[in-house]
Amino acid sequence: MKYTTEIILDLPREEVIRKLDNPDNMKHWQRGLINYEMLEGIPGKEGSKMKLEYKMGKRDMVLTETITKNNFPEEFHANYDTKGVHNVQRNYFHEIEGNKTKWVSESEFEFGGFGMKLMSWLMPGAFKKQSQKYLNDFKNFAENGTSVKDET
Repeated sequence: MKYTTEIILDLPREEVIRKLDNPDNMKHWQRGLINYEMLEGIPGKEGSKMKLEYKMGKRDMVLTETITKNNFPEEFHANYDTKGVHNVQRNYFHEIEGNKTKWVSESEFEFGGFGMKLMSWLMPGAFKKQSQKYLNDFKNFAENGTSVKDET
């Protein structure tokens, strides 16, 4: 399954990247993130791996992020793996007129196991909706300082 989401941020690209490239900021725009831990490599560098732990309702989820390309401020790509799911993320950051930034996120999911394949077939819009929510939450954090961490 493949799809693209995008958002316009009312901030210069350098400021967007500065906020995005700080792992301590993830808790402010990634709902459910409860912990992150470097596993190997140099943080932010290609080949580095980080464990991300989320609480999604009653479900716990652990992902491993592997950075595949870091060419900030233009692009950032990473793979996210958890049981039965491999997600490839390609993110592009375009400067646009008026000191704004267009963030284009390409998502590709590969599913192992019948349950995940069935869910992706029955509810493909749920994946895109979640991806767009992360972009919207980042925009609210980056532009207004609004943190999802403070929500109950």
